[in-house]
Parts: sequence; C-alpha cells; structure tokens
Amino acid sequence: MNQLKIRYRWNEIPWRQLEKSSFKLQKRIYRASQNNDIKSVHRLQKLLLRSKSGKFMSVRRVTQDNQGRKTAGIDGISDLNQEQRLDLVESLSLNEKSKPVRRIWISKRGKTEKRPLGIPTIADRAKQALMKMALEPEWEAKFEPNSYGFRPGRSCHDVYEAIFEALKRKTAFVLDADISGCFDNINHSVLLKKLNTTPTIQRIIKGWLKAGMMENSLFYATERGTPQGGIISPLLANVALHGLEYDTKQALSKDLFQYKKEKSGKASYINTQKMMSIIRYADDCVVLHESKDIVLKAKSFVEEWLKKIGLELNSSKTCITHTLKSSGNNQIGFDFLGYTVRQFPVNHSKKGYKLLIKPSRKAQKRHAQVIQEKLKSMRGLTQAAVINCLNPIIKGWSRYYIPGVSRKVFERMDHDMHYKLWKWALYRHPHKGKGWVRRKYFRKHGNDIWRFKTHKEEILVRHSDFHIKRYTKVSGVKSPYDGDMVYWARRLGRSPTMPPRVVKLLKVQRGKCELCQLWFRSGDLMEVHHRDQQRSNNRNENLVLLHRHCHDDIHRASCI
Repeated sequence: MNQLKIRYRWNEIPWRQLEKSSFKLQKRIYRASQNNDIKSVHRLQKLLLRSKSGKFMSVRRVTQDNQGRKTAGIDGISDLNQEQRLDLVESLSLNEKSKPVRRIWISKRGKTEKRPLGIPTIADRAKQALMKMALEPEWEAKFEPNSYGFRPGRSCHDVYEAIFEALKRKTAFVLDADISGCFDNINHSVLLKKLNTTPTIQRIIKGWLKAGMMENSLFYATERGTPQGGIISPLLANVALHGLEYDTKQALSKDLFQYKKEKSGKASYINTQKMMSIIRYADDCVVLHESKDIVLKAKSFVEEWLKKIGLELNSSKTCITHTLKSSGNNQIGFDFLGYTVRQFPVNHSKKGYKLLIKPSRKAQKRHAQVIQEKLKSMRGLTQAAVINCLNPIIKGWSRYYIPGVSRKVFERMDHDMHYKLWKWALYRHPHKGKGWVRRKYFRKHGNDIWRFKTHKEEILVRHSDFHIKRYTKVSGVKSPYDGDMVYWARRLGRSPTMPPRVVKLLKVQRGKCELCQLWFRSGDLMEVHHRDQQRSNNRNENLVLLHRHCHDDIHRASCI
C-alpha cells in the first residue's frame, strides 16, 4: 500500500482496471451462487474482501458517490480529502470492532411521526460497502423474481408493471400488507442463520448488528433490527424477508389447486401457483387472488411467517379489498407506492371492466401541499427564483408518474398550480391591477398566453408538459451481475425518471462514461459535464455524461 501511495495520487489511480477486476469477481460469485456452488461462493467472497480493488471501490463509493458522504458518524469525520481516502484504504480492516451508530430522527413524508436513522462512521460505511459488494451478487442469484425493493436494476415502476400483468385479465381480492417497523425488529439470530455464510463474515455482520447506538451522548444497545442508514441494512432486510413468496404459495398449494379444479374442472400444481401473485417492495407487500378465502388464509400464513423473524403486520395499514367491487370497508382498489390500482366497470369491453393505475389522491395532495408551502415561503423572492425552486419538484414528481394513467391528473395539478401562482403574484402587488400583474408574470408560450414566464425566457414547467411513456418491466430474474451490460445500459436509458438530456447522452455514448469508458450501471450517479466549463453553453457538442467521481476528477484537475 505504501508503494501505491507513492506511485499514485487518488485521481491517478487506475480506476478502470480496479473496477473491472472487482466486477469480474462479482460476476463469478453470482454464477457460482446460481449453480449452488457454495464452496466457490465463499472462496470468491473471501478473495474480494481481501482485494485492493474492492477496498478502493468501497471507499470511493462512500466518500465520493453516496449522497450522504458529508454526513458524519459519532466520530465527527466526513467529506474526506484525497490523502485521507488513501489512508482509509490502507487502514481498512474488517477485523476491527465496529463503532456505535449515531441515531438521528427524520420526518416521514406527509406525516407528523419521525423515523430513526442510524449513521455509521465513514470507516464502518466503507467496510459495509465492501461486504455488500461480496454478499449482494450471491443473493441476487437467490432472490425471488417479484421482490423489487433495494435491489440493483429494479424500481417502483417494475412493481407497477408486475401488478398490471397480474390484474389485466382478472379481478381479484387484494391483501395490502404493511410490515410494522421492519428495519427495527428483525431477529438477529434468525437473520444470521438465514445468511448461511462463513463464520468470519457472520462474526463481522453480527458485530455491526450489535454495535449499539449513540443519541445525545447516551448509549443504547441494539438487540434487534438493522439500523436504517447503514449501507448493508437494506440488503440484510431483503435477506430476512426472502422466501415469503415461495413459502406462502407452497403452504397454500392445496387450496390453490382445489380452487382451480372447482372453477375450470382441471388443474395442475404449477399453473395454480401462478394464479396467486405476491409482489413485495421492501417492507410493503400485496397478495392478489380471485378468492377471498385464499387471501384470508394467505394473511394468516404471512402473519405466522413474519413472527419467526420477529416481525408483524401493521393492523392499521393492512387491509383486504377488491379491485372492482366494494368490500366490507367500502374501499375499491388499493394504494401502493404512490399509485392507486383499481378496475372500473365498462360496457365496451368483453371483460366488463378496465384496469387503471394512476397517481393516488394522497400523493396528489402531498405534492400540491409542497408547492403551496414553497410559494408561501417565497413571497419575497423574484419570479426567476420561484421558477428555479419549483421546476425540479414538478419534474421529479411528473417523471415518477408518467408510466401511469396520469394525463388528467397532470392537467388537474396544473390548474391547481396556476391558481396558486396567481394568488402569489397578486399578494406581491396589492396596489396593482390584475391586468398589470398578468402582463408582468404571465406571457405567451406557443399557443398558451398564460404561461408563468420571465422576460428572459425562464419558464415554469407544467405537469402536462410530460407525456405518458410506458415502462417495460425487468425480465424475470435478470440481474446486473449476469454480465449482460448491453441490456442493462438500454434499460437505464429507458427509465422514466431519467431526464431527457441524460437519456440522449446515454444513447450517443452507447451507455458508457466518456472519461473512463466503463458501462453506466444501476445505482451509478451520473452528471452532465460542460467541455468548455461554461454552464450556460448547452449545445449538444459541448455536453458529455460522466460518473460523479469522474466529473469530480476533471474539475479537481482543472483547479490544480
């Protein structure tokens, strides 16, 4: 390591070579796990945990790529410079005892209650990132196909498409299950047993789970749960919940077979299990089937299954509804991940109904409230400042919902936003006439004469500017560790949440970073770089797409 420090500075390290080396090991772990070659999996994981490439990649991820890289743990250290990063790589040892995490509380979106976060030290974050590099490929080969939360290459939109595929040809009863305090209550011994890994890795992970928390200079022991905020915590939560879909279908296989036989007169165990859909995103889960009795039995089994790992369903958020007909709670359909899933009766279809998945009323209300609060806090700011503040909020919300049936919702949100903007403008000029206010803040844009726009052509985007774009679900059990980089690069460019400029650059650069020439992968942070360092020059030939760390290296080199 000393020779490496003398030979290279941080931005001169051969990152392309290191990333290829570490990813090659991850692919081998994935394939060995697919083949159920446990001995090779453990041998390759041990090799990756000891490798220089793995240590460098994990340190770069937590100090350059992660959004929370400037958040300190109990030691107060954050935002390392180049020399400190090299020192961290040199001193990185999984055998050291981990330090307690720093507990902070953050507000839940749209709620008064708060969620606890556990922030490890930056050294422990690097160790967890290294361990995740070794464990994630093994479990990506094992995870169930309808598990989508906190997994590379999968997103909320895959859940949306999975639900659509399950309901497009049938009506169904729905168990909308919410696990209470999933991250805080997982049983440690059951989780470690389920990991089924080497004694060394098991000891290291157990040390992180039992490290404890510090809050207001007081120490709290952690006997249960995986603290939210740790890099490896989402992976461990997925491991704990792995098997829920398979075990539920196996337990109800006789009931599913009997229902199918009574309905159609013939059945097979393989086809009958496909009639039930269990779709999970992190700690939220839905169970879909045509029979209410089977859904009720599924609920009972899920409750018993969760008890084994120390979890339980949240009774206030868990309910059973029907997608087309009113049930006991007078609710039709269900809300999941910000969408409302519901079937509506129609006369022009042989099925007699149509399935619509659109933004939920709660999501619309939260978004409208955010815009209202922002405008209220910016009464003294200029029109340009309002536009710069609201545009990212509107773009992010609209891009999330463009795969759904959202056109009418977008138009309604635009109408509501226009009313709020008009009130904002009138408040600023109480002694001016409405005609004067209109001419000052609203200008012609295309065929629209009421567009919120400055005299310098700065314009506020509208929700209806975003056209509906259908999304393609990830194929089966495919994973970014299978080595099919062309498939994953194409999917990255088709993500509905990706800005159009980034999508265009991804296509031009064929899914590769302009500087390091490595493929962009799921979870990579990408930034648009201006070749001439002038952010106002947005001509196509002046823009390139880079990894965040590559972008940092370019600007750091230009400052030397």
